[in-house]
Amino acid sequence: MGIVFNCRDRIRGALGITLLVLAAWGGSLPGPAQAGDRDEALVRQAMMTMFDKPHDPLKVNPVVVSGEHAVAGWVQGERGGRAVLLRDKGRWTITVCGGDGLKQAQALVQTGMTATAAAALSQGLARAEAKLSPQVRAKFALFDGIVKVDANHGAPHGAKPAGGHAPGGTRHQP
Repeated sequence: MGIVFNCRDRIRGALGITLLVLAAWGGSLPGPAQAGDRDEALVRQAMMTMFDKPHDPLKVNPVVVSGEHAVAGWVQGERGGRAVLLRDKGRWTITVCGGDGLKQAQALVQTGMTATAAAALSQGLARAEAKLSPQVRAKFALFDGIVKVDANHGAPHGAKPAGGHAPGGTRHQP
C-alpha cells in the first residue's frame, strides 16, 4: 500500500526541512534580521499547522516579534484577526486571539508581556499593518473580543467573544 502525498503535505514537508536547516544554522546566522525572519517563519508555521485547511487557506501576515512574544495578523476566507504568541522552550504557541484590541500596548501587557515588549510589538505592528490594504486590515477587526487560548490543546477557553471567529472556522458564541 503506497502513501499518497497531496500538495499541502509536500509544501509542509519542504517547509519543515527548510526550518530544520535554519534551526541547525541558528547559532551562526550573521545578522539579527535573519534571526527575526526565522522567528517570523516559525510563528507562521505554528499557526498554519493548527489552522490551515486545503479548502480554506490561512494567510498569516504581518508577523511582528519582540523577544519571546509575537503578534500575527491572519485572514482565512472572509474572516480575520490577530494572534499573540509566546515562545516557550523554542516553540511558538498561540496564547490569545483577538481583533483591533490587540494593536494596543495596554492590551498586550494584559496578556502577560512586559510593557517594553508590548510597546515594541504595538509600534512594529502599526508600521507593518500600514503596508497592508484597508480591506485586509478591516478583516483583522472582524474578530470581536479577546479569547485566551489553552496552551495544552490550542482550544479557546474563558471569555468568548460575541460572533468572533478563530482561524480554522471555529465560531465562538457567548
